[in-house]
Amino acid sequence: MNVTVIGTGYVGTVTGACLAYLGHRVWCVDTDAAKIEKLQAGQSPIFEPGLEDLMRLCTERGLLEFTTDLTEPVRQSDVIFVAVGTPPLPSGESNLTYVEAAARSIGAVMDTSIFRVVVNKSTVPVGSGNLVGTLVREGISAAGRQNVRFGMASNPEFLREGSAIHDSLYPDRIVIGTEEPETLAVMRNLYAELGSQQFPDPSFEPRPLGTTSVPVVETTLTSAEMIKYSANAFLATKIGFANEIANICERVGADVTEVMQGIGLDSRIGTKFLNAGIGWGGSCFGKDIGSLLHTAGEYGYQASLLEASLLVNKRQRLLVIQKLQEKLFILKGRTIGLLGLSFKPNTDDLRDAPSLQIAERLIQMGARVRAYDPISMDACREQNPDLRILYCNDALSMAEHADALVLITEWPEFGMLDLRELASRMDHAVLIDGRNMFDAACAAAAGFDYTGMGRATHRTATPASK
Repeated sequence: MNVTVIGTGYVGTVTGACLAYLGHRVWCVDTDAAKIEKLQAGQSPIFEPGLEDLMRLCTERGLLEFTTDLTEPVRQSDVIFVAVGTPPLPSGESNLTYVEAAARSIGAVMDTSIFRVVVNKSTVPVGSGNLVGTLVREGISAAGRQNVRFGMASNPEFLREGSAIHDSLYPDRIVIGTEEPETLAVMRNLYAELGSQQFPDPSFEPRPLGTTSVPVVETTLTSAEMIKYSANAFLATKIGFANEIANICERVGADVTEVMQGIGLDSRIGTKFLNAGIGWGGSCFGKDIGSLLHTAGEYGYQASLLEASLLVNKRQRLLVIQKLQEKLFILKGRTIGLLGLSFKPNTDDLRDAPSLQIAERLIQMGARVRAYDPISMDACREQNPDLRILYCNDALSMAEHADALVLITEWPEFGMLDLRELASRMDHAVLIDGRNMFDAACAAAAGFDYTGMGRATHRTATPASK
């Protein structure tokens, strides 16, 4: 099939590349000429493992193109995805400016040659499918055309940054929301190979053992829009629950890692998203919960559990400051090193990253802040030029004469650090493990005064300062 994807962010670029890999001819369209030029040169504007390899493979096959021109791609396409940003407004509701502009632009260039399906891939509030359909029709009318046939669908994405290609090619489910039989038929055709898993897996992203098919969930437009928000709200709440239990564990002497293992083995609960720590970040959870709360408010309902989920997450980040105060007492003039900046491993995304809030608070309190991240330091410099952080070349240089280290992002390379060497370089060997990545006893044996999140405190046998 011929497919247009409007928007070349995380969702748009990965969606376009993966659909092209499945054999569809795909145009990725964006108004940002600099970004398109970079993509045409084979360079991804985002850090995502395997994405540039996939782009190169698809462009060499002639199945993937990048352009700023919307007209020809739309006129040739059977399916047109809207995958533009929907950033939050101060009120919590989603900013639909880019979605609305894309919808009008689609309508303005459609012709009568074929039936097309317009798909909301962006995370949009309930009712946005109706809105986009109306705006497309307005664009058609403004262009003076008649008898242009198109259908509307909602097809939410469930991609995790850092594993977006895996999640696209081997998803847990495919959700298609539409009430139109002709539209549903087109979408079934588009996803036939993905649903049946009848495609060769790429060498750099092999198919998981046992994956033979993917469930396709067919719903109304409204239900599909609610599925996306509900999924993210539940995952965020699950993390928040683990953090609440962690804070109680600290007070009663239990270890949250043992507690979560014990409850996660219950098939009704599951083991995923039960890792206690400094809370979630990124562009999705907070924005989506805020949008869902705004929708609930429009209909006169107060979603107290969702409100609490945001509150717990905000409070969790500041616990790092409290733990540092408990160890060092005075933070003014202390040197604190942050292991990691991005909100999660395998991405350079700093949107709503806990590291930024923690760094800002430490700087306000007079601490000197250092940071090392294997990927996202350049992005942090560029996006936060006024943030007074000393960026270090590696973890060892960051530890030199530091008073404490805080594990922010659980990059795999941090798990291979020589903890004894790190501790020996510090003035005060305090380690706050914000992700419970390290073995507490091993960290203590290496010379650290170790504190995790919801775990028993492990101190060195002798004072870890010099």
